[in-house]
Amino acid sequence: MTNTNNEILQQLCRHLEQQGGGKAIDPDRTLLEQLALDSVKVLTLIMEIEDEFDVTIPINALADIQSVRDFSILIGKIKSQQ
Repeated sequence: MTNTNNEILQQLCRHLEQQGGGKAIDPDRTLLEQLALDSVKVLTLIMEIEDEFDVTIPINALADIQSVRDFSILIGKIKSQQ
């Protein structure tokens, strides 16, 4: 079963809320604005997201990701190509 973009967004927000100590995540605000992430935390987060959604996220694609919504759209595109 494939996830819709909305389902991916909701699942991603839940995951990020856990990472952020339960703080609510706004899908349209930037990731860095909402989560205090250093480079190690970013890489760990990417690996967790890849495992959770069963995708491989190209490092070069991350440069275009600003918001949680952007991230969910990228995940949806990758999943649709599988």
